[in-house]
Amino acid sequence: MPDRRQIEELARGYTEAWCSHDAARVAAYYRPGGTIAINGGQPAGIADVANSFIAAFPDIEVFMDDLRLAGDVAEYHWTFTGTSAETGRPVQISGFEEWTIGADGLIASSRGKYDQVEYERQIRGGAGPAG
Repeated sequence: MPDRRQIEELARGYTEAWCSHDAARVAAYYRPGGTIAINGGQPAGIADVANSFIAAFPDIEVFMDDLRLAGDVAEYHWTFTGTSAETGRPVQISGFEEWTIGADGLIASSRGKYDQVEYERQIRGGAGPAG
């Protein structure tokens, strides 16, 4: 596994790539064929996933909240904000990705997790306190 400094640089660049609204830039942080599985779903190509989030939230902004290293896994904690293209509602949701980093220093696979119920509540009603 690359050293902490290399993973921190990877995480910063990955965050910036999401904020660029360019799925190809996001995918460049994964090794070719790299996948992400979200909330226990089937692994999917990162470019497809990035494209779908960027289409759903054209003004998406991603913030790195924390980066934790444990053995050969890096946990990238994030918050994203954006306006739903479907409903026009603002969304702010936090989650994390567990990365397996390849010998090349790129993400080989990721398992992402966020609160799906809260996400859907915000899509319907906008960001803010539940109620």
